[in-house]
Amino acid sequence: MTEPNLTLAERAFVALQQVLPQHLLSAGMYRLTRCTWRPFKDAFITAFVRRFRVDMDQAADPNPRAYPSFNAFFTRALKPGARPLAAEPDALLCPSDGAVSQIGTIRDGALIQAKGHSYRVLDLLGGDGAAAAEFAGGSFATIYLSPRDYHRVHMPLAGRLQTMTHIPGHLFSVNAVTARAVPGLFARNERVLCRFDTAVGPLALILVGAIFVGSMETVWAGQVTPEPKGGRRPDPTGPVRLEAGEEMGRFNMGSTVILLLPPGAVDWLPGLEPGDKLRMGQALGRLNLKKSS
Repeated sequence: MTEPNLTLAERAFVALQQVLPQHLLSAGMYRLTRCTWRPFKDAFITAFVRRFRVDMDQAADPNPRAYPSFNAFFTRALKPGARPLAAEPDALLCPSDGAVSQIGTIRDGALIQAKGHSYRVLDLLGGDGAAAAEFAGGSFATIYLSPRDYHRVHMPLAGRLQTMTHIPGHLFSVNAVTARAVPGLFARNERVLCRFDTAVGPLALILVGAIFVGSMETVWAGQVTPEPKGGRRPDPTGPVRLEAGEEMGRFNMGSTVILLLPPGAVDWLPGLEPGDKLRMGQALGRLNLKKSS
């Protein structure tokens, strides 16, 4: 299952994930990150800021001790203007902070996961053949959020929500090592699939869970996973329409966002490559709005 060019330590890291109780560990992290006991949460936040060199100057509240829990700190809002949106009317906005994992064209119904690895759109979308057909020959971008990144996810363009689907699965790490080693990683992990109607056709915005990242939210449904007590999520009171740059969800701990767009909808900006650092709101590409009119 592992790539032959992995180091011994990397192979051990991947093998360990096969036997760890992924969901149990994520449930434990869920409770720890919501602990409000001041000595614990202050120490946790302070250590995290130092370890990952988090830039608190951009936070709406730059005082790490002001947050009631680690999760409140981790999903913190930013100061107004900290993430300016690309001004061009045809810009496809980056939905989150992070780094390019992969970006390109969907070929033969498959997306690139890592060098030498691909996986099927059909599997990513939970076996929905009609949805997969909409994106055949289209475009995709996969963005990896590191622990130090801003962890709210925003709309890359204006859209109206059509469906939201929670797809249960594994909780493997989504870092570069695991992406090279675990076939079909993003189609195997737990994820929240949101499909929108937009000016250039359908858009899929997919939040992918990972180990210690078993909790994801959207602005219209609140916490999607783990399932809220009582088993019911609030239904939207009306149609959900979000503008470009508007918040649509968040990770309670970080992971990966995948965008899917139909053929001809976007031209990626030249030069974007795996590993390139991104900020929410910057242009990823140019939308072909004339083709949709």
